[in-house]
Amino acid sequence: MITAWLRQAILTAAGTDEEDPLLRPGGEPGSYASSLPFRLAGPGQDPREAAAALAAGLITEPGIATAVVTGPGYLTVTVTHDALAGLAVRVAEAGEACAASDALRGRTVPVPPAADLAAAPDWPQARAALAAELTARLAAAAGATPIFSPERTLVPLPLPLPPPAPGAEPVAGAIWYAGYDAVRFALARTPPGGAYPAAAAIARQVITNPAYAVRYAHAAAAAVLRWAATLGARPAEFQPRLLTQPEELALLDTLSWLPERVAMAARRGRPDEFAGYLEELAVRTLDTMSTSGFTHMPAISSERLWLAAAARSGLAASLGLLGIGAPERL
Repeated sequence: MITAWLRQAILTAAGTDEEDPLLRPGGEPGSYASSLPFRLAGPGQDPREAAAALAAGLITEPGIATAVVTGPGYLTVTVTHDALAGLAVRVAEAGEACAASDALRGRTVPVPPAADLAAAPDWPQARAALAAELTARLAAAAGATPIFSPERTLVPLPLPLPPPAPGAEPVAGAIWYAGYDAVRFALARTPPGGAYPAAAAIARQVITNPAYAVRYAHAAAAAVLRWAATLGARPAEFQPRLLTQPEELALLDTLSWLPERVAMAARRGRPDEFAGYLEELAVRTLDTMSTSGFTHMPAISSERLWLAAAARSGLAASLGLLGIGAPERL
């Protein structure tokens, strides 16, 4: 994917694989900024010189439209429209592998026992167990080598649960009331020291409830493909120039960050940051799937079918990394 490829291209131009480009959004779809020049600059050297040297080595790369020095020494790279739009095909064809990268290659990560949320005595312990499990999942997807402990056992999915007894653990009661996936996502998005979820809130089937919206977005993308299939429409020849609407470009840009967000959350031990990215991806997907280009089925283009398939793949991969189901219908 774009950020995984761009990460490697920048490090190759820098002649190192020991640094992290620390990519961040460059201000427009398909634009990426790196602070690497600040770490490459020698004593007394202007970081803008290091950024200019990197830019010169990147501008000839296929798929890169511009590579320039911005601010006090950032390297800002913008990919071509064809490279950004072509992400629709690459993500769709990669399926759930679209989240993978080698950003953490060479590192090892201990794999703890799977979090048994239904047996957790309280919310803090449930969150801690889940955060440890998800950090290992994300790190493995980013290329780290998982190290399994001999005593590690798989925890069966705690469904269906009987009604909780009076005085039962609050997490088990929330799972019974709101559902396992809703509780798991709500805990995954809880930052250290954050407020713990309320079952009544995360059970609501409304778009303003993130625990519902992330799964609903996957179902919405799947619905576009399903409805198109009933009319005989299938993804066919792809013309990148036909994906130009603001909502489409914003969705493509968000998809381009998937491998990078996986690696960043794993590196920081903050799966809640990846859950936040998934919420953004869900919003972008729903915004795009509700435009006339996707709701007017008889006229839907092949390019938009590829984009719907890419959104479905990106959401499925993200939900899978969090151990949450990706429903085709909701």
